Amino acid sequence: MSVISIFTKRAKLNSSIKQTSQARKSDGHTADALFKAAYQGFAEVLLDDPLRADALYHWGFTLLNQAKSKTGSEASALYQDAISKFSFCLLINPSYLGAAINGGVAYMDLARLNKAQPNDGLYELAKKQFEAANAIQAGTASYNLACIYALHKDQKACQQALLNAQEKNILPSIEDMLNDPDLNFVKEESWFNEFLASLQPKTDETEESVAEAPAPANIADDEKEVEIN
Repeated sequence: MSVISIFTKRAKLNSSIKQTSQARKSDGHTADALFKAAYQGFAEVLLDDPLRADALYHWGFTLLNQAKSKTGSEASALYQDAISKFSFCLLINPSYLGAAINGGVAYMDLARLNKAQPNDGLYELAKKQFEAANAIQAGTASYNLACIYALHKDQKACQQALLNAQEKNILPSIEDMLNDPDLNFVKEESWFNEFLASLQPKTDETEESVAEAPAPANIADDEKEVEIN
């Protein structure tokens, strides 16, 4: 970071601190506007700090994986901490793909831990994270969204999301999809079984072209998460 950039950020920080002080002495819409302006200023100070964004992402990713090995309140606290780190990372770098995807995974894991119903707000927050990931890089969270749609019993949206994931070559293995409890609602549907059949290895005549196909994106064995280095 250049000296000029440091001074610019310091000036922005001082301005936001001043707005906070003014907001505390105000009320109503005036106070809200000052608080909002202060928040925006703090966010701008944090923007474009790649090392800090990377540290927050990997911190969140580590917390997410530790949470998977715990139960009860200990796991819940770790998931919430991971979500916080991913959110902070996205505040610094709104285009950080891994933070968007794994933030959604953390929300889903927390929902399962809490035995939440499909209409629970945690699943909606997960959906928003996956939609943000797709906005950053089209299709990268389509399989995750397919799982959300299946939980909501929205077959049409689930099918389209799976096709989008197939198009981007980011589907997990057939075995993983068959074992994924999030897809239970669609597993007996003819379209889903036809979709899985279409993913089976090709015949001898097409083996060469299959061998040259690109490898799928990194999707963990037991979850739809990614690690972005």
